[in-house]
Amino acid sequence: MIRRHKPKRKSDKNIYFGVKVMVIGLTGQTGAGKSTVARLAAEMSCCVVDCDAVAREALSPGSDCLKRLAELFGCDIINEDGSCRRRLLASRAFADKEKTALLNSITHPWIIQRSSEYIEQYRQKSDAPIIFDAPLLYESGGDALCDCVIAVIAPLDVRLDRIMKRDGITREEAMLRINAQQDDEFYISRADHIIDGSEPLAQVRKKLIKLLEEIKRKNKNEV
Repeated sequence: MIRRHKPKRKSDKNIYFGVKVMVIGLTGQTGAGKSTVARLAAEMSCCVVDCDAVAREALSPGSDCLKRLAELFGCDIINEDGSCRRRLLASRAFADKEKTALLNSITHPWIIQRSSEYIEQYRQKSDAPIIFDAPLLYESGGDALCDCVIAVIAPLDVRLDRIMKRDGITREEAMLRINAQQDDEFYISRADHIIDGSEPLAQVRKKLIKLLEEIKRKNKNEV
């Protein structure tokens, strides 16, 4: 399989006291099983920086990011208590690719900056691999922070069913989110490693263990 579009990454920035701290990007489509892989990685003693959690910080009451989004998508996306009406914001931001791009242009810089701070904190505390869990890793430029990338993909029907059950939304709402993301080829052509998130949990765990061992072995040989 021919791999394309892979950026050159500077791995020497992750070396502390002669020990290279690996930063492994984790990305993929919504509903593909990326969160499950992140949880398994945490169980394997990896440090995990969750971009979705950081994104929630970006939408916290009073944040400059939320204020700017209200200017662009309507003041009614903010409740009286200052919290974000996430479902309303999502319905507007994912209505078409232009609006999705507008949302990302506001949130991505904030999220990447905050995530890099968390990565730096983990680097200084431990030499354990750091998993940078980011659904829009490539689109946001977050892959520049990583030594390698694992992408999780799954068939459309599997993803659709998972999203509807997970978020309690309609098929139409779920398809809006799916259509706002990239297809399989986007991830296959860019990522260093691919995991099929539709496989049984035991298989996903086995594949992740093998990948982490391979990545650690390569890291050890490069230092």
